[in-house]
Amino acid sequence: MAFVVSDPCIKCKHTDCVEVCPVDCFYEGPNFLVINPDECIDCALCEPECPVDAIFSEDELPEDQQEYLELNAELSQKWENITEKTDPMPDHEEWTNVKGKREHLEED
Repeated sequence: MAFVVSDPCIKCKHTDCVEVCPVDCFYEGPNFLVINPDECIDCALCEPECPVDAIFSEDELPEDQQEYLELNAELSQKWENITEKTDPMPDHEEWTNVKGKREHLEED
């Protein structure tokens, strides 16, 4: 079972989670991070590191976030692997408490 990055990460993209991942299974897009489910070892180290609570165990993913299971798998095949912490999005504070950000996800 893998962990999944969900909606709260969009337009925030904190990378605290990346820094603690022992298998480097995070991938970076323009304004979102994803976890490759085939590489994730379900260690749970990333979940508490996320300051916007965007990371869930696959079996605890909220019902309204289920589409992110497929998005993580799909986008991790297209995006570049990220292994070091970087700065969050410049306007992340404005987006931290915004709900339903899917329409703002940049996939390319």
